[in-house]
Amino acid sequence: MSERPKSAESTLTPRSAWPVLRNLVVGILILVALPLVFGEPEFLALTAPLALLAFFLTVPGFYLNPPNMSRVMVLFGKYLGTVREAGFFWISPFTLKHKVSLKAHNVASEKIKVNDSNGNPIDIGAVVVWQVRDTAQAMFDVEAYANYVDIQIETAVRALASSHPYDEFQPAKEGEAEIVSLRGDTDKIAGLLEQTLGPRLDRAGIEVLEARLSHLAYAPEIASAMLQRQQAEAIIAARQKIVEGAVGMVEQALNDLSAKGVVELDPDRRAHLVGNLLVVLCGQSAPQPVLNAGSI
Repeated sequence: MSERPKSAESTLTPRSAWPVLRNLVVGILILVALPLVFGEPEFLALTAPLALLAFFLTVPGFYLNPPNMSRVMVLFGKYLGTVREAGFFWISPFTLKHKVSLKAHNVASEKIKVNDSNGNPIDIGAVVVWQVRDTAQAMFDVEAYANYVDIQIETAVRALASSHPYDEFQPAKEGEAEIVSLRGDTDKIAGLLEQTLGPRLDRAGIEVLEARLSHLAYAPEIASAMLQRQQAEAIIAARQKIVEGAVGMVEQALNDLSAKGVVELDPDRRAHLVGNLLVVLCGQSAPQPVLNAGSI
């Protein structure tokens, strides 16, 4: 099935409203004053309706276009073009003038509950900055482009959250693909969210300027259990670092004692010294020294 052709924006050069306003005022004054000047006030019954008709047909064509705003012009169902220039202009009064903002829009999505790739329920939300790139696509290719953007943001966040884990509890093994987690790789996740939203919003002529997660947390029903798991992972990682450092310090101490000839240690004393050093270096509380007055 072939994709429907997209609408394309075309620039419409606006017509200044000041000459039209001047001609309208002059014309009305002439129609009203002419019968009075020539002493024929009864002709006002004919010229006054003409002046009112000219007024009501001309005034609807005036419009103001502020900075960073555009007007999409449609005449009898045909797209004429888009006015992006700021100023006071006039166009045929039968033309429909649709306002489309060219400013950057900041959208904070609602917090939604979704399961991550590991099946854990999480609460997640995003902030997306977007801007209309093509006014014709925004007006004619989608229905209510602002609502369209909101729905696409929610679906993109759901898809992203369900394809990545909340956290990476185990590092990837050698040869395996790197695991991108929602909590640990925020910059990568932001880039992936922009890539996901780009094609979805391109159909509406919308450009994504920035997209980032604004809220990320475990769902309340598992938050306490996952917090304990994170604390346990942190404690294990810290203890591993302490043990690695202690082993290195004990090895260095034994090598220095042997190299400098401070003391000669037999295997039993060497094992006893290693045990004492590991207890001192790895213990959580300060060691209490015990003086040995006799032999070991």
